[in-house]
Amino acid sequence: MSTEHATPANLKVGVVGIGWAGQQHLEAYSRIGGVEIVAAAGMETELLAEVEEKYSIPHVFARWEDMLGLDGLDAISVAVPTFLHAPIAVAALEKGIHVLSEKPIARNGVEGQAMVDAARKAGRVLDVAFNHRRRGDIQALKSVIDQGELGRPYYAKAAWLRRQGIPTLGSWFTNPELAGGGPLADIGVHVLDYALHLLGEPKVLAVSASTHSELGPRGLGGNARYTAMASSNKFEVEDFSSAFLRLEGGATLVIEAGWASYRKPDDEINFLVYGTDGGAELTVAGNPSPERGELHVFKDSGEENADYAPEVGSNGMHQQVVEDFVAAVRAGEAEWGRHDGSLALNRALIIDTCYQSALEGREVRL
Repeated sequence: MSTEHATPANLKVGVVGIGWAGQQHLEAYSRIGGVEIVAAAGMETELLAEVEEKYSIPHVFARWEDMLGLDGLDAISVAVPTFLHAPIAVAALEKGIHVLSEKPIARNGVEGQAMVDAARKAGRVLDVAFNHRRRGDIQALKSVIDQGELGRPYYAKAAWLRRQGIPTLGSWFTNPELAGGGPLADIGVHVLDYALHLLGEPKVLAVSASTHSELGPRGLGGNARYTAMASSNKFEVEDFSSAFLRLEGGATLVIEAGWASYRKPDDEINFLVYGTDGGAELTVAGNPSPERGELHVFKDSGEENADYAPEVGSNGMHQQVVEDFVAAVRAGEAEWGRHDGSLALNRALIIDTCYQSALEGREVRL
């Protein structure tokens, strides 16, 4: 396929979906030199007019299908409800357009595999936005682990927990056909991603998971801070989940993801790890989450404690996600094959196995 459009000097991009996530992508693209936002698609008429004016977008559409018909489009971001990720991404890739999708990659591994297959067939980039691994505190902890400060990690626990954080009761988030699952699929995929990233991408051998739906079905656990498209969907997903993951090499990872539970009022994102030569703990608590969490490394020096707090840089978040995507596109065909969505597909397959384990009440091997 031709690569004439994907040049460093002039990259034409479009964004499908203009809610919170889509606006993060628009803002990020607007800050990158040589990138021109030429199109946006969204169903919210007034909001579409606002972003059209703010970013001087020459072409706006209600339907994503119409946007993909625009000539000269090099790349798009997909920031819409999860059930639309695969149809939009596959259609774009088949047209030779690079794709950056919001997480999770799709509702399940089957749809995710279709996206990866389309990227490989088209020879185009497919990236998925895992913005939390770009946090400065997570990057600082990654450096500590990679430098061998903790020795061999053998146990880790990671979580994202909310007190009242169901994304609008009755929205698409609470419909499994639209979202693919509850907090495990929504925020748990972030937890799984940054945990495996920190641990050096160990292979997951087996999972034993549980899901609970105790507050959402009773109309509890919602909060006005979490907004989505209002609708009349029933609450048919979990509101809390946990999973025990056996990793290659003998290590253990426990993850928790909860939209709603009777706990401290602040949202909390955390990671705890025990290694043969040290341990570490990261806690990010607050509404909204603070720029930097509390990060501590636990070490011994002889018979004395030698604990310390690593220096933490700034957060990359969506800006870094989009910059990395643009850099991959600009790197040319030699680099594109390394960005085929396979890591995000791995996350989806693990989440699928967690849901299977919870449904069947047993450990399931991958």
